[in-house]
Amino acid sequence: MSLQKKIIKLLKVKPIIKPEIEINNCINFLKNYLLQHLNLKSLIVGISGGQDSTLIGKLCQITIEKIRSETKDINYQFIALRLPYGIQYDENDCKDALNFICPDCILYVNIKDAVLSSEKSLKKSGIIISDYIKGNEKARERMKVQYSIAAVKKGLVVGTGHAAETITGFFTKYGDGGTDINPIARLNKRQGRLLLKHLNCPKHLYFKKPMADLEEKNPQKEDESVLGVTYDIIDSYLEGKKIDIISKKIIERLYLNTSHKRHGPITQ
Repeated sequence: MSLQKKIIKLLKVKPIIKPEIEINNCINFLKNYLLQHLNLKSLIVGISGGQDSTLIGKLCQITIEKIRSETKDINYQFIALRLPYGIQYDENDCKDALNFICPDCILYVNIKDAVLSSEKSLKKSGIIISDYIKGNEKARERMKVQYSIAAVKKGLVVGTGHAAETITGFFTKYGDGGTDINPIARLNKRQGRLLLKHLNCPKHLYFKKPMADLEEKNPQKEDESVLGVTYDIIDSYLEGKKIDIISKKIIERLYLNTSHKRHGPITQ
């Protein structure tokens, strides 16, 4: 079996999807897990204004509304978190995403002071972090905040990770990669767009160029320029299609080099 086929089998990506079926699968997946754990009463997602968090946020809100309708328990809620670092350049997209999602609750926590405090503490110990490492600090601080709120609100932290990020390792270990449950892990980027289109999401949110925007020296750097390959090509690879040999080598090299991100701690 080729590496491509092994990866597709492992990530469970389908070559063709029906958006309405995948939407229902995600909602039922979240609903069943939440109802199996009676101590949990909320779903929590950080909303960035991009495609992935917008999709997950909408799926979570629909899920909670279904649970409230079925159980008559008004204590269930979806909590959308805004976690900017200082002033976010695309704040209008975040507002549009929240208007589309219509969350039960929106909480704002600016992570800048916490990240700068961590950077300062490290410097006092003689550890000078690079701009890249500081970017990962931001991602982990956001996840730390989500888990603090989850502990108070009896919440489940829902991930936004999908197969195109997983295969390339394009996520921060124990940052955006450290969640409780990932409903769209089996979908690639273009499939996520299809779900948002089916949900009548504003087009500019799912056609927006993906960017992590974690580095200050290279702000608003697009994901594809970092990866060296487009999401469209990555998606085609995940759907079992034949792609050019250079892109294939890039994708498989990224996959092999980031294997440590896709498993838990090593034990004896």
